[in-house]
Amino acid sequence: MAHRIVRGLRVAVKNLVFQHPPKPINQFLKSSTRNYASDMQKSAFEGNILRLIRNEIQYELDHSPPSKAVPEFNSFKVDERPGEQWIRLSRNFGENEEIKIEVTMFDGSVPMKMNDEKEDVKLHVTLIVDVIKGKDCDVLEFVCCGWPDSIEICKVFTRGHDGTKDELYMGPEFKELDDELQDSLYDFLEERGIDDKLTEFLHKYMWNKDKNEYLRWMGSMRTYIQNK
Repeated sequence: MAHRIVRGLRVAVKNLVFQHPPKPINQFLKSSTRNYASDMQKSAFEGNILRLIRNEIQYELDHSPPSKAVPEFNSFKVDERPGEQWIRLSRNFGENEEIKIEVTMFDGSVPMKMNDEKEDVKLHVTLIVDVIKGKDCDVLEFVCCGWPDSIEICKVFTRGHDGTKDELYMGPEFKELDDELQDSLYDFLEERGIDDKLTEFLHKYMWNKDKNEYLRWMGSMRTYIQNK
């Protein structure tokens, strides 16, 4: 009797093990397989991104590498401000004047036709020129468009030295002013070195900065993907 009971228990255990494997183990294996496949897919995806980024950086360096930023132009000191979309120029003029110019990267364009009748675009940068006479004096501010070969005044007004506007009224459009007054204000800027030659320099400088910032951005993307 006891012998048959033991034999029956052995058969029951054998059937349980081989015919009905524990579900938790099976689910664990499936989950592990899914996670492994997902990690492999993610790794391949990020590896492809890294490959494309490296290729793009190498292409830019091989075909049009940026040059070293110029620290000054004429009497202006140039602050490149890496990672930003602006640069700053500054100089002293006369006995008590300080001139500061904030310049954007390319922020606008107009269509133009080339000699072969193909259409192209003419880019411009924006210049905000501050002429400061002493710490407690108002600031004379010019907002200008810088074209590749010319400078165009758009607005001129005064504001407080602390950056606030003294009045809400910022003056008329520059082109609405008397022609002689317009010419005098252009002469005022030209006397301080803010002229066509400066905008020509700025366009070349911004082409180079645009390249540097692009490579810096690509490098940041590469570092981020590599650290994930």
